[in-house]
Amino acid sequence: MPASARMSLSADPPIVTVLRRESRARIVLVCEHASNFIPEDYGTLGLPRSELDRHIAWDIGAEGLTRRLSALLDAPAFIAGWSRLLIDGNRPPGAASSIATLSEATVIPGNAGISDEEAEARRRRFFAPFHEALSACLEERIAAGVPTAIVGIHSFTPVFLGVARPWHAGILFNRSADWGRRVVGALDRPGRPVAENEPYRIEDDSDYLVPVQAERRDLPAIIVEIRQDLLATAADQERWAAILAPAL
Repeated sequence: MPASARMSLSADPPIVTVLRRESRARIVLVCEHASNFIPEDYGTLGLPRSELDRHIAWDIGAEGLTRRLSALLDAPAFIAGWSRLLIDGNRPPGAASSIATLSEATVIPGNAGISDEEAEARRRRFFAPFHEALSACLEERIAAGVPTAIVGIHSFTPVFLGVARPWHAGILFNRSADWGRRVVGALDRPGRPVAENEPYRIEDDSDYLVPVQAERRDLPAIIVEIRQDLLATAADQERWAAILAPAL
């Protein structure tokens, strides 16, 4: 597969961009919320265009951090090219949070009352090509005996529904508790608080990357969450990549 694979309409950016696919580095990076792109045929899902710049549409800074980590670790990376408002790349299709009608406190008009056919069309157009590309890579690595661990890269808002989040970063884990806690221990320090399983939890019925892509294959997996105001610039992303690479 070429470094960047175009799997959507010809005028659209790639549904999945793959970096360093042939690398045998242990870690495979995944960034499902990298983009706020919505194709023209969906308009803005009924939202003011300014809303698409908010966290509800994407994880701000996550793509830049993923690209820099991929370079530092010489690691494969899978980067999604559509907004999670269309269909979330880290939610099981059919789950209530897969095609959200409410994100934080914002109603998403274009997602209200959509048919099963429309939901399936979005799954085929966006979700499926991304996860099929990732699955193919993971299966090839397993067949070749390449040790593999998955790291999801995300960012989170400093304030959620009026509640401040004090952490600079959170490491989410399910079965990979030993690894996750070691990463927390390597990152947490005075002036840089890092928490276990904050500000989210991984759950089988509401998450996809860790339960399905990783744990069903008995692969270790964690998710890295960085507060988005700390990833606002390219320099911020470089800094966090340099911090995370040795810890991972």
